[in-house]
Amino acid sequence: MAIKTMPHFLDMDDERLYELENARYVLLGVPYDGTSTFVKGADKGPQAILDASDSIELYDIQYQYDASTSGIYTDHHEYDFRTPDQMVDSVFKRVSRYMDLGRRIVLTGGEHSVSVGAIRAMAERHPGLTVLQIDAHADLRDSYHGSPYNHACVMRRAQEVARVVQVGIRNVCAEELPNVVPENIFYAHRIHNRTDWMEEAVGRLTDEVYITVDLDGFDPSILPATGTPLPGGLQWYPTLAFLEKVFRERHVVGFDIVELCPQPDSKVSDVLAATLLYKMITLWELSGHAPAVS
Repeated sequence: MAIKTMPHFLDMDDERLYELENARYVLLGVPYDGTSTFVKGADKGPQAILDASDSIELYDIQYQYDASTSGIYTDHHEYDFRTPDQMVDSVFKRVSRYMDLGRRIVLTGGEHSVSVGAIRAMAERHPGLTVLQIDAHADLRDSYHGSPYNHACVMRRAQEVARVVQVGIRNVCAEELPNVVPENIFYAHRIHNRTDWMEEAVGRLTDEVYITVDLDGFDPSILPATGTPLPGGLQWYPTLAFLEKVFRERHVVGFDIVELCPQPDSKVSDVLAATLLYKMITLWELSGHAPAVS
């Protein structure tokens, strides 16, 4: 087994694959929980995902591929968490730095507001970007609890710089309704036990896509450890089938996984989040869109 001086994603035997110069992917953990309004603890999500990744086999039997050979560097930067605005700006700068180095970005949270800086950096580099949101909540408030960077405002900020397509939504307040784009929202109760919606949803995406996964998009029966769980959520294999289609038919430029609130007595949600992250890297590799390391 590899000896790791700092926590890394996965337990890779070849230590060179942890090094930035050999890595195609950079994993940035942003342990921010400054605007959560229900269950606290999302700041512990990034570390829980790293810890759970040690349980994952490097060879994926479903896709018959070992994506770890592409190299995954785990960044341990300390962000500015003094205010939500400063957090967003510091994430923007860090993501931009690694984009300048030609790396592909994977972000873990932390609450959903950590996605705003990454989305802005991606939209700046990729005009015409679509943000694909998997989530239980629309997150389309213009401001909440006095901040436009609250976790309830993430997709409203995304709409300012990109098209937004929303999947799995099952909670929208009246204040958000004017900001809903009906043809770009796929409510959980309407796509339940169907697959035809996937083609329509992919059709609403532009060529370049950033994916943001709020883990409460999944049903709490398979992922209970999140800050704002809601019944009626997405299941594992249908979600993977949808993501396969997105990676195959569009150019994914980055993604994040947020809102894991680890539970001390269960690692089920941590392992699901870590497995999903590795599955998405695998799908990115198999899509043929991942660039060579510069």
